[in-house]
Amino acid sequence: MDLNSTTSNLEGQNEVDLIMFMGQSNMAGRGTAAQAPAVAPGTAYEFRAISDPKQLYPLSEPFGENENNPSGITEPGAKTGSMVSAFVNAYFGVVGRKVVAVSASKGGSSINLWQPGSAYLNDSIARYNAAKNWLTSNGYTIKNKFMVWCQGETDGDNAMDGATYTINITAMIEAMIAVGIENCYIVRIGNHRDNATLYHSIITAQTDLCRTYSNTILVSTKFAAMAEAGLMKDQFHYTQDGYNAIGADAGINTAFHIMTKKEPYMYDLVNATMYFSQK
Repeated sequence: MDLNSTTSNLEGQNEVDLIMFMGQSNMAGRGTAAQAPAVAPGTAYEFRAISDPKQLYPLSEPFGENENNPSGITEPGAKTGSMVSAFVNAYFGVVGRKVVAVSASKGGSSINLWQPGSAYLNDSIARYNAAKNWLTSNGYTIKNKFMVWCQGETDGDNAMDGATYTINITAMIEAMIAVGIENCYIVRIGNHRDNATLYHSIITAQTDLCRTYSNTILVSTKFAAMAEAGLMKDQFHYTQDGYNAIGADAGINTAFHIMTKKEPYMYDLVNATMYFSQK
């Protein structure tokens, strides 16, 4: 699909932002697609790097459901509704530039499986390169290239210490930066529904990384409020209303950083304080 075929003749209509949506199940989405917000025509597209890397598709839920690579990231039938539609709606509402989104998420995946040279990271890099090359070959200018990351519950379940998680997530981010990704926007994980402190070491590691590492920006802490709000469908996952709320929050905060180059302030429920960057 040519983006111009569904949009008016606006200045810069061939300029897009390329976004990789990466992580584990709460990025992949375990919600209900029919309850996700519709994405306005001409604002956001999915590049299907695995199932059909020859055109763009209007972005809809369940985002990424067809992107299954048996030698890399695959989970047929598992993606049922995500935060991505709400994210791109909020993001476009601020930035006003079309989005091309690529799915690269795998439920239940430890950060250990996202290290340089791993099947998941190699697949993600290949998907990114396929999207970038297709866009540039078809006359589009990519204004911003970044990733949105949500992952860590499995590492919390496995009692990974914060220092190890920090080393491993930094290695993953640096590998993505090496191929052209400019920033990693982190949607921080929430609490285990039945054990409110189980994930605190990972939550703290993600928060501290965003405070100090130059290419990593925290864009949502609101998953921590989902259990109390009744928006968890099981011990680990969220209702579609929960994903919609988080996607909108992260999309607005990401757009704020893209537009101002300033990091957003937000309330950190886990630490009962305002989050701000020390960078």
